[in-house]
Amino acid sequence: MPAQEAIRKILAILAAAIMLVAAPAYAEETEITVGVYHFPPIASVGNNGEPTGLLGDLLHELEQTHPTVSFRVFHTSPKRRYMDFEAGLYDVIFFESPDWGWTKRNVDISRPILADEELYVALKKPGRDTSFFEDLEQRSIVAISGYHYGFTGYETDNSVLEQKFDIEFSDNHTRNLKLIKADRPSVAEVAIISYSYLQRHLARHPEDWDKLMISREPDQRYQLSIIARKGGAASADEMLRLLTPLIDNGRYRQLVENWGLQLPAGFEGP
Repeated sequence: MPAQEAIRKILAILAAAIMLVAAPAYAEETEITVGVYHFPPIASVGNNGEPTGLLGDLLHELEQTHPTVSFRVFHTSPKRRYMDFEAGLYDVIFFESPDWGWTKRNVDISRPILADEELYVALKKPGRDTSFFEDLEQRSIVAISGYHYGFTGYETDNSVLEQKFDIEFSDNHTRNLKLIKADRPSVAEVAIISYSYLQRHLARHPEDWDKLMISREPDQRYQLSIIARKGGAASADEMLRLLTPLIDNGRYRQLVENWGLQLPAGFEGP
């Protein structure tokens, strides 16, 4: 075989291999159902049924980047998300800590792609300092039903928590902050609010810097992953491959920072 012909064949084989590697994760139309619950500013569902927050922006960018992939939103709740997952009502849920009840389930978990933390918040009063947060069993607490908290040992059963704590449950941070500012100690002395939500709230309401006392140490720090159904529409690794172009061009980092959130330490592309 002439040397030039052999070289052409080798180059053709290499070109084919490169095309296979560079091919999109999905060559045919694929719909992935995403579970979403109220977890601002990371994720929520608007009045029109569309996802909002970081997740809303991210799903839009992913669909723009991968025209053959579409996402359908399934609106769940913090407490119902496991039952709905087990029932097969959605394939994937973004931005979950494996410690939040996922490790014992038949799921596929990506490496961490987001980080945040939660802080204790109380009303500023003369003589009150952050030692106020040291014994939460002596405080009246307002928390979001179904959320996992460090001070509870990640217990989410409301009846169990009510036996141990003076605790009231709600479904949003806005109401919880209003209860704190209302200065009704019998109802709520301490709320647990995510750092990202709190920073956005204080940017919109700077007067609250003088009203609210915020803990120095968090209730918990968490690193959040993608949770996928094994054998479902997309594995966690496939979801990361869809995310890779946005990581590589810096767009994912930009979206995260736009919402006052953080990437995990040492975060790099897959």
